[in-house]
Parts: sequence; structure tokens; C-alpha cells
Amino acid sequence: MSSHKGEHQTVPLSVLLKRELANEKIERPEIVSGQANQSKKGEDFTLIKSECQRVLGDGVTTYSVFGILDGHNGAAAAIYTKENLLNNVLSAIPADLNREEWIAALPRALVAGFIKTDKDFQEKGQLSGTTVTFVIIEGFIVTVASVGDSRCILESADGSLYYLSADHRFEDNEEETERVTASGGEVGRLNTGGGTQIGPLRCWPGGLCLSRSIGDLDVGEFIVPVPYVKQVKLSSAGGRLIIASDGVWDALSAEAALECCRGMPPDAAAGQVVKEAVQPKGLRDDTTCMVVDILPAEKTNPPPMPQHKKMTKGVFKVKAIFKRKSTESTSHIGEEYLEPDVVEELVEEGSAMLSERFDTKYPLCNMFKLFTCAVCQVEMKPGEGISIHAGGSCNTRNSRPWDGPFLCVTCQEKREAMEGKNHSGNGRYSSGSE
Repeated sequence: MSSHKGEHQTVPLSVLLKRELANEKIERPEIVSGQANQSKKGEDFTLIKSECQRVLGDGVTTYSVFGILDGHNGAAAAIYTKENLLNNVLSAIPADLNREEWIAALPRALVAGFIKTDKDFQEKGQLSGTTVTFVIIEGFIVTVASVGDSRCILESADGSLYYLSADHRFEDNEEETERVTASGGEVGRLNTGGGTQIGPLRCWPGGLCLSRSIGDLDVGEFIVPVPYVKQVKLSSAGGRLIIASDGVWDALSAEAALECCRGMPPDAAAGQVVKEAVQPKGLRDDTTCMVVDILPAEKTNPPPMPQHKKMTKGVFKVKAIFKRKSTESTSHIGEEYLEPDVVEELVEEGSAMLSERFDTKYPLCNMFKLFTCAVCQVEMKPGEGISIHAGGSCNTRNSRPWDGPFLCVTCQEKREAMEGKNHSGNGRYSSGSE
């Protein structure tokens, strides 16, 4: 659903935060949420944690967390992820960061937290798996990490539509199909004999139709838990998020989901989306929806109905990519970003390669502890860790293998398995696990 990151200039986080201060737009938004579910298998779960507190200097700041976990082959992976993912993400963020550093660290911490959650769950020997769409809201900055085919969409205050997650179905993602086959997996449809193939594209062994998930011990390690991450900053006018499992998206387009609940408060909106998704063909899958309104602090009522965009065949004309600024001039960056009220992209990353996902322009001391594994946070002796750049692509910003961040031996083995550098059988993380 999301376009790949092209050659463009994203908005520097420091510029946005300085602009907030200059314009005195540092009020915390009101976060109002609602959820609804119709269950068939009992494998969909939600996570809502509003007003989480973080010590910042002499004061306390807050953030909110929302997640949808769509389990398969049982509920164990979804339950385990709901209980452990947030703590694993937070443990990958160094203490005492200022606001800009904390927000900038989130994309890397989400990658580490997803991988650690998967690694820890694998060691339990259970076979279930789960998709995850995980949303962290800090002020008007929204960070979304996703594996699988649950989705998060955003409608900004002016009625524009943005996709904040990516689908990891083989059927819809040729790049992921190529990655998995290059790593040693086989992708094809179910063979019923006599040359007849049916159903969606799946990875064999295991028959999973998703290229990324948490859990799924019985498929290859190249079905990775490395999330797609999108981070954006909303204008002070806010917006509406719809986070839902594939039971919704298999029945409704993003435009239809937004339109059917327009003007409703979040609880009623979530219920209406689920009703619209289930009504045509009945309940065929667990169908779960969360609606989150991000509102200016003084505005506690639902947002007004935005002006409709140009209609094309009865639906909104979709704004499929973020508005980005020209790269022609960077010498007046402070002036260039003074345009008000647009959704601005900070980060978009989807690679499954850890050397790319853990690369950072920020000082290493602000992002990773020198003698701590960047994934599982285990402490290591000096010289014991393995650089994330060892054997990595020469195209990374910093490809020197003696530089950090570093992985412990077991996380390095997991990384090599995910990237197809060793083939240790059909099970995920089947060698070196404790």
C-alpha cells in the first residue's frame, strides 16, 4: 500500500521541533480512541496504553501506544507480543534522551523490539504467529511499525489520505517475494495435484502467505519480524487514524472505511467500520478496528467533516504520497519549512537488512550502548560483540566492521538466518538458540 522511498528530502526533525517552539505550538494534543471487534477465531488482540509517562529533564512528558495483533495458527504469538513488545521497544532506547533524540531513536528501537520479541517467542517452541501494527503517538508525531497485513491509515484535517503501513503479503509485494526466494525460500500457490494451483502465493515450507510476522516457528527464518516503519508529523489541526486487521481491509478500501464513519466519535466510528466490513458477506474472519482521533488540546469534540477532495468514480482522490519539499535549495532550511498545516514525513524505512535499519546519522552514544547487544540488550564484554556492519552492504553510510552498533552471537546468528546467509533447516532460528 505504501510507495517506496525515492530520492527526496524529508523534513529534519530538529527543524520541526524548533518551529513548534518558535510558533508556540507545543500543546499536547487530545488523544481519543475507540475500538470494536467481531470474533470468529479469537485470534485478534488490541493494545491501548494512553498517557504513558516518560521523565524528561525536570518534568514528565507523555505518549500513547496503540496496536493490533492478528494471530494465526493459534493465539499464543499475539498474546505474547501484546504483553512484551512495548517493553522490548522501550528497553532499546537509552535513558535520559531529550525529546528530539527519543523520537529519532524510535524507528531503530522498534526494529530491535520486534526482533527481540520474535526471538524470545521462538525459544518457547510454539508454532503460532501474528501480524503487528504498532503505533506510538508523541505530541503530533506519529510513528507506525508493521509486519503482516493489518494496516494503519491517516486522514489529515484537510481530508487527505495517507498510508502509514505496508502490506507484507506475497500476493501484493513482488519485492518481498524476491527477497524471500533469494534467501532460500520457495514462493508459490498451493498445488492440489495434476498441475492445478489454487489460493494466494505462499512461502514453503509452512504455507504462510505473509513475508513478515512475529512467531511462525515452522517457516523459514527469512519470514522476518523486521518492521516497516513510517514516522510523520501532523499539523496542529490533527487527524484521524484507522488501525484495523485484514478482516476490515479485505472488505473495505481505505476511502470507504473513512467515509462510512465520518463525523462519528471514535467508539461509534470503530463499530461502524466493523459493521460495514462484515455486513456484505458475513463474518468470515476476526474483524477488528481501532479509531484514534488526534485533536488540538482545546478541541474535545470529533473533528468536523473535512472538505471533500475531488471525486473520482465516487471516491476521494487519494493523496498517495506525502507532500515533500524541493531539494533545490537547502541553504535557507529554516525558511523553507515554515509552510503551515501539512503532514510531513520524517522517516520511511522498509528494508529487511539490519545493517541498513540500524545505520544512523545521530551520534552512536545517543542511540546504542557500546557494550550492549542492539537487539536483545544483553551486556557483552569489550570485543565480544559483532558489528552490525560486518559483512553488510558497502552502500551503508558506515560500512566499517569495527564500528557499532554490535550484536551478541545469538542475535548475529538470527540476523544471518534472516538474510539467507545460512540455511539451517526449516525452523526459524533453529541453530544457536538457547
